[in-house]
Amino acid sequence: MRGAVLWDLDGVLADTGAAHFQAWQALLSDLGLRISHEQFAETFGMANLPILREWLGDEPVDSELVALGLRKETLYRQYVEGNVVPLPGVLDLLAAAKERGYRQAVASSGEMANIVTVIRALGIANYFDALVSGAFLPRSKPDPAIFRQAAGALAVPPAGCLVIEDGTVGVEAAGRAGMACLAVTTTHPREQLQGADLVVDSLVEISPSELAALVERA
Repeated sequence: MRGAVLWDLDGVLADTGAAHFQAWQALLSDLGLRISHEQFAETFGMANLPILREWLGDEPVDSELVALGLRKETLYRQYVEGNVVPLPGVLDLLAAAKERGYRQAVASSGEMANIVTVIRALGIANYFDALVSGAFLPRSKPDPAIFRQAAGALAVPPAGCLVIEDGTVGVEAAGRAGMACLAVTTTHPREQLQGADLVVDSLVEISPSELAALVERA
């Protein structure tokens, strides 16, 4: 197996940040709470349980937080359905990776229902050999578990995997997993993504040969 590309979803395959923010605002409004966009950005890419624990403190039990998280994701899917398009450069890189024989997976902290909804809306399901959700893993990014699980699903060792991320926690998780990382500045400024092997403002900047160099760096 020549290698693999592990794609984050939100902010990498599609710009879904506005839909997530709307969903969180609607959920928290029902609880009499508000979050700023800065608070949202600081947690973007993390799973719901640690996000809610950070915002709501220690009092709610995990089962209450899980229920709130499920409600938020239902709201999110309502906002995103029919309103999502691939980010620039995504389709070309998906095709280039497939042509070179790389296996590909989505590795997202979102629920599987979210992943399926977005991938279906984008019309890109046939590019992927696996869809991996970290929503119910014991630890969220920056823990590397989700990327290791995705590599296992593709039967490709970590050293042969390239992670494409937009979040600081995702970049850290890729490094901890022993994988190369390409970061795109969709949701975080360049200076916060310097742990990646390469940082770009758009995936349009990456040629097929540059993608191959990152995947096959070992």
